[in-house]
Amino acid sequence: MSFKSFLKLVEIQTKIASMFPFLFGTLFALYRYGSINWVNFGVMFLSLLTFDMATTTINNYVDYTKAKSDEFRNHHNIIGVAEVPLGLVRFIIGALLIVAITTGVLLVSQVGLVLLLLGAFSFFVGIFYTYGPIPISRMPLGEIVSGFMMGFVIVYLSIYIHNPELLVVEMLGGDLFVSVALIESLSIFLVSAPFICLISNLMLANNICDLEQDITNSRFLLPYYIGRKKSLRLFQGVYYLLFVLIIVAVVLQILPWISLATLLVFPVVQKHISLFMNRQVKEETFVIAVKNLIIVSGVYVLSLGMGVVGQYLW
Repeated sequence: MSFKSFLKLVEIQTKIASMFPFLFGTLFALYRYGSINWVNFGVMFLSLLTFDMATTTINNYVDYTKAKSDEFRNHHNIIGVAEVPLGLVRFIIGALLIVAITTGVLLVSQVGLVLLLLGAFSFFVGIFYTYGPIPISRMPLGEIVSGFMMGFVIVYLSIYIHNPELLVVEMLGGDLFVSVALIESLSIFLVSAPFICLISNLMLANNICDLEQDITNSRFLLPYYIGRKKSLRLFQGVYYLLFVLIIVAVVLQILPWISLATLLVFPVVQKHISLFMNRQVKEETFVIAVKNLIIVSGVYVLSLGMGVVGQYLW
């Protein structure tokens, strides 16, 4: 197995979807709380990257083993295309999970047991998203779950590792008490919502393009239940919503005014929406959702970074 095939197996190009929320959360911790722990930053980066790679590999493995079509198995799945032995795929999954778990435990030792609970929840969802009797990825919940986990949970965790006081669990007199900084947590949810929208739409675009193929392989996802026409309307509406949410966060002074610079990419996103509404072909137009994620996330993160710099300069 070549290194190039390995990168395709873990779909390294898609890892940017989790890295943008991670970087945003780190910058937000600096902007709003003035705190950062570089050791925790590095450990979480490695844990997040390897876990994301592991879940993607599991997804490709499950799709390959459960595919009902030889055409799909041998020409559309990297395991069949690159003729990767299934034993090697299982070894890669195990190795990536070991690294992810080890670094996760190290992070827990630095931050506290609350992170263990949050991490265990993320681990559980990540594994059962692609594996189990009824994987989440084969249900009409994939867009919501992936958007929430990658868009909100990653942002929250990347802020929490620098500010553990956001969520505190204590044992007092034999009773368990959970203290949540509610207003701050709601603020974090609001600023992470654009990532939820972008990631959910990435999954939705993929599922719209694969609608017929998914039905053939017994994957009855959201577009199957609501139809292609309503799926496209949802795709369009979610993009509009994310720009509204950014404006709300700025008005509420949760984000710096410079974050409004993200609105400058709206014409580009609108052009991409129109192209996808007219034609939904995996090899031709799915990349539109990827481009939208990169463009919007990139400007969103960069503008917050400029807000951090401006805060310290002025």
